[in-house]
Amino acid sequence: MLHRFTTPITDIPLPERFTYPFCYTPHPLCILAAKEVQSYLTRQTAWKDELRQGKMFGVLIVQTEHGETGYLAAFSGILAGKNLHPFFVPPVYDLLQPQGFFKIEEENISSINRNIRQLENDKAYAALSAELARTIQSAEDILATAKAQLKEAKTAREQRRKEKELNAQEEAELIRESQFQKAEYKRLERSWKARIATLQTQTEDWERRISALKSERKTRSAALQQKLFEQFGMLNYRGEVKNLCEIFGQTVHKTPPAGAGECAAPKLLQQAYLHGWKPIAMAEFWWGDSPKTEIRHHGHYYPACKGKCEPILQHMLQGLQVEENPMLKRMQVPSKNLEIVYEDSWLSVINKPAGMLSVPGKEDAVSVYSLMRGQYPEADGPLTVHRLDMATSGLMLIAKTKRVHQNLQAQFKNRLVRKRYVALLEGVVPKDKGTVDLPLCLNPLDRPRQMVHTEHGKPAITDYQVLERLDGKQTRIAFYPRTGRTHQLRIHAAHPLGLHCPIIGDELYGEKAKRLYLHAEYLEFTHPITGETLRITKEAEF
Repeated sequence: MLHRFTTPITDIPLPERFTYPFCYTPHPLCILAAKEVQSYLTRQTAWKDELRQGKMFGVLIVQTEHGETGYLAAFSGILAGKNLHPFFVPPVYDLLQPQGFFKIEEENISSINRNIRQLENDKAYAALSAELARTIQSAEDILATAKAQLKEAKTAREQRRKEKELNAQEEAELIRESQFQKAEYKRLERSWKARIATLQTQTEDWERRISALKSERKTRSAALQQKLFEQFGMLNYRGEVKNLCEIFGQTVHKTPPAGAGECAAPKLLQQAYLHGWKPIAMAEFWWGDSPKTEIRHHGHYYPACKGKCEPILQHMLQGLQVEENPMLKRMQVPSKNLEIVYEDSWLSVINKPAGMLSVPGKEDAVSVYSLMRGQYPEADGPLTVHRLDMATSGLMLIAKTKRVHQNLQAQFKNRLVRKRYVALLEGVVPKDKGTVDLPLCLNPLDRPRQMVHTEHGKPAITDYQVLERLDGKQTRIAFYPRTGRTHQLRIHAAHPLGLHCPIIGDELYGEKAKRLYLHAEYLEFTHPITGETLRITKEAEF
């Protein structure tokens, strides 16, 4: 399980602190270990098809009690239908044990599923449901016709009364006719209701049996998940143990998500602690094709996921000296005031530098909002009309009054503001211009990443025009977003169903570089006070 490096590593210094797992540059030892794991993967012909579909792997550099440096390797989830493979660390808990409680109860739940499907697909139930539907429809049609006839008869009687004055006997006959027809309708209505009630009683008997099985399945599944999560006793460097229920009990959602504890990072740390080895550095990489909803590139390194791993790793890293979050170091603090591209009494347009937050985040960091609040202390209202990603540079609108802010936000909401972004893409976009239409939503298990999702995603549409193709390797492009979804341009550029060319420097959907080469260079909007059309341009520095 502990692998010795096949190449000398004596000239590679060890890091002073352990990797911050949610944003990092892989340490040279991690890169070397990952290459050895990747070489191993390319030799596993039996896994070829599964690996092509894509899987996350991880490496952990450790130091033994004797001072020897080596590495551990792991995969997320299950590989080739198994949890146990000699080259990789074992799971924290092997839920695939044939005689383990999980497999036994899983089979019980599968048996319930089979019973549910059998009842739902039973021909007698289908015939009964169809007969009930036909009877209800027939009743509606026949009763509607009878009611129309009643109305016609009533109209005829009223017409007779209008045509001449009726004697007592004639009036009595009309009343008896009305009473008889109403009674006949009531008898007809009761007859159909009785037929429907009989069929409904028979149908409901099937539905109760199905519902009871579904209720049992839900109860047993929840109990199984609870018991499973209790088996994951996660260690930390201090030797303290918490199960997943205890760890996630401190979070907003309280309940661990499915698959928690089965990712590569927790597996690696668990084995290091069990053997008394000190974790030195860690990295995870994707191997294979990208999933349909997320963006993953073959061989690229990725941070640990937030939804499943963040609470677990916050516990498991206790006692270790961990690097500071690199994102905090990258946040831009300008040496002088922000560049103002346009200003009047009611609004201004500033040039936001890459690496600065638009509005305050969780960390106490400088943002466009905080700087503008200091620059315009008399301004009322929220000031910032829209946002740019921290890594994106370019034009931002600032409103000095609440009235102006409301007007400008309404222009954005109604898509009356024209925007143009310029970007450098890794790769060559073949078409000179076009449109990307991919719906987007938040990936709840890997914030802040967004994902393409046809069911839950909101519409996201971007027009583009190629400006220049550079050396057959890069593309300079203009983006004209029609909508304003989070990370819209970044995903539309990187996703295989989009341009399949990530923006250079996009750590979330591509690869790290000096900066994210995305700049908001043009804004066109109507001045809320003067009614003048303003066209503001600030060309990118790249």
